Amino acid sequence: RTTMKSLRFISAEAFVSNTEFAKKSLGAVAHDLFPLLFKASYLLEQGEVIHDLVENWPLFDFNMGKLLGATLDYQEDLSHRTCSLCLESCLTGLRDYVLNQSSPYMKKLRVVDLTGIKDVEVQFCKCKKTMGRWARTQLLSKLCSELLVYLQQAQCNPGTFEISINVLIDLFVTERNYELVVEALLKKCSCPLKICCVAFRSDNLTLQKFFDIIKLTDPSLLRKLEIVHNVHLEMEHLEMLFNSMHFPLLMSLTLPARTFNVRRFTATDERMFANIGEKMGEMTQLTELSMSFSILTGRIQKLLSPLKTPLKTLDVSNCSLNHADMAFLANSFHANHLESLDLSGHDIPELYPSTFFKLLSHCSSVLRSLTLEDCNIQDTHVNMLILGLSPCQKLQEFKFIGNPLSSQALKRLFTFLCELPMLKNVEFPVPRDCYPTGITYPIDDASLCRYDHQKYERIAEELNLILLQANREDVKASTPLFGSYDAAVQETNNELGAYLIRSFKETLEKFTVSFNKMS
Repeated sequence: RTTMKSLRFISAEAFVSNTEFAKKSLGAVAHDLFPLLFKASYLLEQGEVIHDLVENWPLFDFNMGKLLGATLDYQEDLSHRTCSLCLESCLTGLRDYVLNQSSPYMKKLRVVDLTGIKDVEVQFCKCKKTMGRWARTQLLSKLCSELLVYLQQAQCNPGTFEISINVLIDLFVTERNYELVVEALLKKCSCPLKICCVAFRSDNLTLQKFFDIIKLTDPSLLRKLEIVHNVHLEMEHLEMLFNSMHFPLLMSLTLPARTFNVRRFTATDERMFANIGEKMGEMTQLTELSMSFSILTGRIQKLLSPLKTPLKTLDVSNCSLNHADMAFLANSFHANHLESLDLSGHDIPELYPSTFFKLLSHCSSVLRSLTLEDCNIQDTHVNMLILGLSPCQKLQEFKFIGNPLSSQALKRLFTFLCELPMLKNVEFPVPRDCYPTGITYPIDDASLCRYDHQKYERIAEELNLILLQANREDVKASTPLFGSYDAAVQETNNELGAYLIRSFKETLEKFTVSFNKMS
């Protein structure tokens, strides 16, 4: 699909195509043309021109999401192109904006917003080299530290120290870039480029380091907090976090696996749990909550009832919910506002079929994403599922990997899914008839790939043909056996793997020591 370009945009492309000419001519360009030239340079991956445009930026703000988003001159949204060449040129251009010795009175830039950049699986940039969220965190922190060192050593224009630019960014911190980010945050007051953390994700960090860095980010400005892999945050640590810091603007909270385990609760734990619920209730902006792989049986009401704002996103996958939990969700004020819901890992047809469909009917007018992986949905449940999904006319994404469905049931389901007008993404299971007879669900990792691959390919083609014949080429159907694409995990998987191997080794050593003592 070709996106139309205005004559202005075509002219801008011609201008930036000649690198030397463009760089020499920038001084004569009208200020209001800089955004147009920036988008044209980004599309053509003209790194040097991008650098010089940012170094001489004449406007008050520089918002990546708006600059690369759909514009009248060129409708295509480029904000999902995390091209390494372009982004590095932007950030080094920003550093050189500060160092450029032209009169500081001409420097109007006050806010740089990098939060509009979207990390996606498929990249369309020619260089094919991406700069993900972790690498952007790393580079900006490095440039801030280097800038400060340079300013302290060099004879700079006194006005340079008066420059103050807030750089809004989604930080992603792991053990590997921790020291660099901490250094940049500690020196924020002295640096002309001031890192303002809007969203924060941490993986592979000790609790001490997590607490130390979260204080430096200024929690009062945080809108999104993700504590994900290998940060051993348990309930008492979460209470400590909420008691010691305030998150008035927090809209989205992701907690690591096993934060809660109600099966081990003492009376003290119950009070702690209630306090966490009350603290979350004080976060009046909170609309997204993810707490997968915690054990929350019978406690959902206690945790969510203090919330004063309805949730739009809820992930309670593999949380061992019981009928009372599902009944609370179905009858709560959250139900009518849920745009994204993940109930994976619960035997829905066996435990609470009617309550689940009640919840689905309440959120059907707004629901955009539904995930029901490993929910024991079988062929006999398909008609009921179709009935439940029929009102969900805004559904864009439906994921149901790991359910024991036959190829015939999948064809029936796909024929129905063609009727959902907004649907864009479907993740479906390997049909049951592709696995050996007698396979048990949920399928363990060792058996996951032991299916008839040729038969699967044939069935997948038939399912795609159903979409094609219904003129639904816009729907992407796939079977990601080991989970959906996660840009953050993809970017740091080497570090994550090394951490897991180290943890396994340490556990093994402790076991050996204990075993030797017993012997």
